[in-house]
Amino acid sequence: MAAPVAIHLEFGGGAELLFNGVKDHHVTLPSQPDPWDVKQLLVWIQQNLLKERPELFVQGDSVRPGILVLINDADWELMGELEYQLQDQDNVVFISTLHGG
Repeated sequence: MAAPVAIHLEFGGGAELLFNGVKDHHVTLPSQPDPWDVKQLLVWIQQNLLKERPELFVQGDSVRPGILVLINDADWELMGELEYQLQDQDNVVFISTLHGG
């Protein structure tokens, strides 16, 4: 059984508007049979934090193109993207690069 995982989530570049304008979230993911990965985190975010317009944040089982994801200040592509197993005290940042004009 995987222990609960305490992480810091940050939303920026306009993505915070989908979360009632709140940029920083300190959350504890509950224990579950398998370790938490980013794919499961995205589902948890949709069910627990996302307040409006999920189509602007997720597409399929991943983030929408145009949203930069950093895990502990490193591009998530270097960390394994959706398969990255979250560690206690990880910092996960979602930055929207999509802006109206």
